[in-house]
Amino acid sequence: METNTIDNKSIDEEKQGDVFFQEQLANKAANKHFYIESYGCAMNFSDSEIVASILGEMGYAPTKEMDQSDLILINTCSIREKAEDTVRKRLRIFDKVKKKKPGTLVGVLGCMAERLKHKFLEQEKLVDMVVGPDAYRSLPQLVSEAIDGDKGLNVLLSREETYADISPVRLNSNGVTAFISIMRGCNNMCSFCIVPFTRGRERSREPFSIVAEATELFNNGYREVTLLGQNVDSFLWKHPETEETVNFAQLMEMVAKIHPDLRIRFSTSHPKDITDEVVHTMAKYENICNYIHLPVQSGNSRILKLMNRTYDREWYEERVKSIYNILPDCAISSDMISGFCTETEEEHQDSLSIIEFANYSMSYMFFYSERPGTLAAKKYEDDIPLAVKKRRLTEIINLQTAISLKHNENIVGNTYKVLIEGNSKKSDLDFKGRTTHNKLVNFNKKEGYKAGEYCMVKITSCTSATLRGEIV
Repeated sequence: METNTIDNKSIDEEKQGDVFFQEQLANKAANKHFYIESYGCAMNFSDSEIVASILGEMGYAPTKEMDQSDLILINTCSIREKAEDTVRKRLRIFDKVKKKKPGTLVGVLGCMAERLKHKFLEQEKLVDMVVGPDAYRSLPQLVSEAIDGDKGLNVLLSREETYADISPVRLNSNGVTAFISIMRGCNNMCSFCIVPFTRGRERSREPFSIVAEATELFNNGYREVTLLGQNVDSFLWKHPETEETVNFAQLMEMVAKIHPDLRIRFSTSHPKDITDEVVHTMAKYENICNYIHLPVQSGNSRILKLMNRTYDREWYEERVKSIYNILPDCAISSDMISGFCTETEEEHQDSLSIIEFANYSMSYMFFYSERPGTLAAKKYEDDIPLAVKKRRLTEIINLQTAISLKHNENIVGNTYKVLIEGNSKKSDLDFKGRTTHNKLVNFNKKEGYKAGEYCMVKITSCTSATLRGEIV
């Protein structure tokens, strides 16, 4: 009994300590604001909404005015060198804000945190804290320490963290579309990619928490959700007791059944994992959009092997054929890298021909940028001259632009169901929205319609990137 009394006392003291810490933190954060910028993939924007929720619990309120903030955060991406250059430029601007407003804290979040933690904290001394993608729950402690003058660092990766219990704060929201993170990490070891080293191994979120989040969004007026993961097709949740499993196709169906007016999108798919079951599920539900982002990276089998993509050209072509066979009206987009290590002119031509074969509606296109710490950086020489990379990239862009324009020209005159997302960027007299194929449409406003509603839009004209239409 004496031992139990001691244990209970220890637990009580620990609870009291936690309460005391929270009270201290609340006093420190009283009437303070945070400002956050996100770069790179949609996953980073989704993570920033999780961070905003954690900061809100601490007492910090969001602001869009950097100069008025007490805490400035930048959520980073290390996939491209350009992204890192952008972050460094932004940190220099943040440093100027700190000099004008002493006491302002600056923190780096996300993928760049692990790789450049010591440079940011110790060498360049541009930031007060560095926090990795799996360590956002430690923000209260790190912020408290930074307020007291200590540098904060936590870049530890986790095999369990999914933030499933945290309700994201929708930053810069249009109130119509939202992201839902369904899994974290990546088990693929693509030789050019740093993500497995910065985000850790795959772990899938409990599916009923995903359905609950999507349901809450719909009840709050949102009409489109995008299910996010580094590789959504490998989503697999297993019940800890019954061993019951839920795969991605089943999860997507669960979300689609919430309401016919809730549109479903997803990103990103991996060619080695996307199944016919997923495509059949898309065909079964009208509210699952007819659009798949299916990055190929290269059209040549030898280069794909060097990239460790775990499929060859023939496999990719079979997947594309299957998608179009099951869902003829599907739009497919892609990622393409030009000038990967040892790529020949003939192999570059294979990348051009796969664009034509797959008939992509659009692509994200880059020349190869070696990322320190990746398998490619350790194993291969970055031996393609920059001028050659850029020339090949230009050829890829020109071909994709022509195909995208043809796509859009072929649908002029057609009518599509469009979800109104809000005002067009160019004119408050116009709405903007997207078709089921993820094509952006700008169209004249019409009395009786507002953001968050569906309308039928006839396409009247186009460019390679956008459509022009009118409500009918």
